[in-house]
Amino acid sequence: MFRVISIVLSCLVLLAACTEPYDAQRVGSDGKPLPKVYRIRGGDKAKVQYRILDSVNALRAASGAGEVQLNPQLTAAAETHSRDMSAQNRPWHFGSDGSSPIDRVQRAGYGGTMLGENISETYETELETLAAWMEEPGSRSVILDRRATNMGFAWYQENNGKLWWTLLMGG
Repeated sequence: MFRVISIVLSCLVLLAACTEPYDAQRVGSDGKPLPKVYRIRGGDKAKVQYRILDSVNALRAASGAGEVQLNPQLTAAAETHSRDMSAQNRPWHFGSDGSSPIDRVQRAGYGGTMLGENISETYETELETLAAWMEEPGSRSVILDRRATNMGFAWYQENNGKLWWTLLMGG
């Protein structure tokens, strides 16, 4: 009996040694890590928005620009556009109704000047998306625009995990 138990235990130990660790990174055919789906739960909305606001303000401070505040009208326009990009299945600055970012911001009731819009289609986190925007001169200039005093930020996440991000800056 002891011999049978020790053989079974040995087999289990060997089998466990052959399995991949739970947190091991899987790689694609190009050798690069496969993206992990970043899921945003409903209760995390404020946490995500303030994490991006704090990060944007830190980047702005480092460049000598003033802080921005979250603006509900800009955020509403950003949310509408994120959903619309998903429906169109393409990241671009025009709405399915032909609207421009300026049109959407005005419709949302924003009384200031719309200074710029950054968009993204990705499976990445908001901070990874912000880092990617900062690497592109056009997107970077929107984030660091010294005239900006307000920011809108929203996303739409599809069931498969794909995220459609929109950031608007206004002054």
